[in-house]
Amino acid sequence: MPRIIDLSMPIEDHFRWPVERHLKSAHARGDLFQVTWLGWPVHGFTHMDSPRHFFANGKTTSAIPLETTVGEAAVVDLTPVAPNQAITVQRLEAAAGQVLPGDIVVMKTCWEQQRAPATAEFWTEAPYMTRAAAEWLLERRPRAVAFDFPQDYTIRLLLQGEVRPLEEHVTHHVLLRNGVILLEYLSN
Repeated sequence: MPRIIDLSMPIEDHFRWPVERHLKSAHARGDLFQVTWLGWPVHGFTHMDSPRHFFANGKTTSAIPLETTVGEAAVVDLTPVAPNQAITVQRLEAAAGQVLPGDIVVMKTCWEQQRAPATAEFWTEAPYMTRAAAEWLLERRPRAVAFDFPQDYTIRLLLQGEVRPLEEHVTHHVLLRNGVILLEYLSN
């Protein structure tokens, strides 16, 4: 029997992504029903990166077929992972032998068990993918790759206001540029 497992990060107040809440209608104002509006950046919490995120002519999220990111997945167990550890080709070769063309690949580090996502340390001490590891994954032709950690080293630099060139955002430059959809900040 197939199981559905929710891998989404809770949407709650976060230092990186403010969550805006307000009542669109309220009983206290005499409205028939109460409706709360929520808003946050679409690249916050668990989300999908479409190629348009980095590439002007890339597909938008609405142009990506649902089956690209929904279905069975090949889990690549990278636990235990150390803070600031590079995920290398050697590490992937040892853990990802089951990955086949067309798979959704889930990179499992359980990083949230070492650092809470609501802390700066989750972002600044995270493991990260090397360019060679991203290229190794691309050679296996996955349709999507999911991460439970901030997968590009450059993500930590954004917290310090430093924006690095596209080429240094290795999973985005290697995978997303080639149509492999990225699912970011998985949880649980």
